[in-house]
Amino acid sequence: MAGRGPGATRGAPLRAVIFDWGGTLTPWHTVDAAEQWTVFASAVHEDEERAAELAARMLAGEDHAWHRARTGQGSAHLDDLLRQVGLDPDDVAHEAALSAYRRFWEPHTFTDEQVRPLWEGLHERGLRVGVLSNTIWSGEYHRSVFERDGVLDLIDADVYSSEIAWTKPHVEAFRAAARALRVEPGQAAYVGDRLFEDVHGSQAAGMRAIWVPHSQIPAAQQVTVDVEPDAVAHELLDVLAIVDAWSGR
Repeated sequence: MAGRGPGATRGAPLRAVIFDWGGTLTPWHTVDAAEQWTVFASAVHEDEERAAELAARMLAGEDHAWHRARTGQGSAHLDDLLRQVGLDPDDVAHEAALSAYRRFWEPHTFTDEQVRPLWEGLHERGLRVGVLSNTIWSGEYHRSVFERDGVLDLIDADVYSSEIAWTKPHVEAFRAAARALRVEPGQAAYVGDRLFEDVHGSQAAGMRAIWVPHSQIPAAQQVTVDVEPDAVAHELLDVLAIVDAWSGR
């Protein structure tokens, strides 16, 4: 449904809609963060003790990276985490570990079935479609996921925090996405499942914010913020009705 947050009164015509990835374009899954690194480390070391030690260091490094993202909006890349624990991300010896890690994540990466009709509907309305995600994974990997699920052709531009200096909610992350789409921030709406990173951040950058409130975000990942989205989408296809209301259709 349409809301009355600060972006709803902005006069610039909407030209683009930008989407968060995990928990927005993919259904929310609760993931065992420790298990992902146990899977990875077990493919690096046959010795259980060494594998457990590596997994603990990887988990601590990732926790630190996400804490920094929430408090200072600094970005990180998976390659950075590997280097911090003494692994060379370009070493072919670690390909099996990375493959095991990605197999662990694969069930949690599938694109929501409403994405293709939603994005087709936005294009039919003359709107550009973008993606802006906080992630430690490469853009190449994310594009392979979209290609696997048959929606890559509908993305006009995509920006990943692993490939820029900032994470959401830093305004520069949102500005980077707007630039990639060749629009001004005030001409874009952002769709996401997190009030701090997605709603607060996009509105601070001058965008309208559409909240998708269907994720069970762990308390440790939440940041309390007093914010009101411009609209709420209880399912992704609701975004079409929201943008139609904004344009007077």
